[in-house]
Amino acid sequence: MELTSCDTFVALPPATVGNRIIFGKNSDRAFDEVQEIVYFPTLFHGPGRKLECTYIEIEQAVETYAVILSRPSWLWGAEMGANEHGVCIGNEAVWGREEVCEEEALLGMDLVRLGLERADTAEKAVSIIVELLEKYGQGGNCSESMVFSYHNSFLIADRHEAWILETAGKYWAAEKVEDGVRNISNQLSITTKIDREHPKMREHAKDKGNMTSETMMEILRDKESGINMEGEFQTTASMVSVLPQDPSLPCIHFLTGTPNPERSVFKPFIFVPNITQLLETNSPTFGREDPVKKKPRFQSKPDRRHALYCKHQEAMERINSDEETGIKMLEEMRMLEKEILKEMESALQNKCLDVKRAANLFSQSVKNEMKIYESSGSSQ
Repeated sequence: MELTSCDTFVALPPATVGNRIIFGKNSDRAFDEVQEIVYFPTLFHGPGRKLECTYIEIEQAVETYAVILSRPSWLWGAEMGANEHGVCIGNEAVWGREEVCEEEALLGMDLVRLGLERADTAEKAVSIIVELLEKYGQGGNCSESMVFSYHNSFLIADRHEAWILETAGKYWAAEKVEDGVRNISNQLSITTKIDREHPKMREHAKDKGNMTSETMMEILRDKESGINMEGEFQTTASMVSVLPQDPSLPCIHFLTGTPNPERSVFKPFIFVPNITQLLETNSPTFGREDPVKKKPRFQSKPDRRHALYCKHQEAMERINSDEETGIKMLEEMRMLEKEILKEMESALQNKCLDVKRAANLFSQSVKNEMKIYESSGSSQ
């Protein structure tokens, strides 16, 4: 049977190169859902504030950490992301015997963002998500184009360890992962400490030597295994994070912000001061007039495409209609990505991060990607 499920992976030493933890996730959602890349800085809110999540209002934390999020552009939370302390979280839809709650509460994607904004370690993120889950519950529609509700599992990693957290309603179980490779997908996997991973992951990593960021990207691009999905549900965005255990080295987070990692560029983001605004990957906002906010909800569906998504869509149409242009464009995209990976590896190996350049790194990479799309279009 063909595998058609969302996947989140983590690889820990000794299965990785350079004493690093490698985190990777494909977000598999409705084929026409736009996923945006957004950055929020560290913020101090003070005591007694309220926070409006996707559907419900909860108590705000006094301080929230800086986060980079890859999220469906219609909601508050995120499918995956990272924070300034090197914590990464991805979630998966899961179903079990416990009935899924239709009542609006916190979405699993809200819990991803809340964990990232409030925890400086993976274990703390587990505790925070569990506390919020027990206090507010989980529930509500997880799509703006169909009725789609589910429980959630989470893979949470930092520079030293990873945790798997699986939930059903307000019930939960957690497992610590300290070495080797592990993944979660759209089914519960924690029993009495049984390791579970995608059947091709260990084999692929072994063929390539120990795990690197590039190896993880290749795994996420694999269509034959079903990791890179196509169809009514498809891979709408992807993320790979490199978390060095050496605290003097930066964590590097690579995000696509576009569908199909095989036809996308992984672009690097590093938490440094004065981050350039991520204008090209931010979707339009509609405020209180957004159909998600107005009740009854989801009565219409606005155009949520951001600038990069639009250019990528146009480029993919050219790739599909003109083989020669498509080959050239994909080669240029891979060349750009290889240059980025080489630069990032040099920064890790030589401990020579250019902080001023890092502040503009993701935005400039997006601009370079868009230039490829535009130049290929003008050559027609």
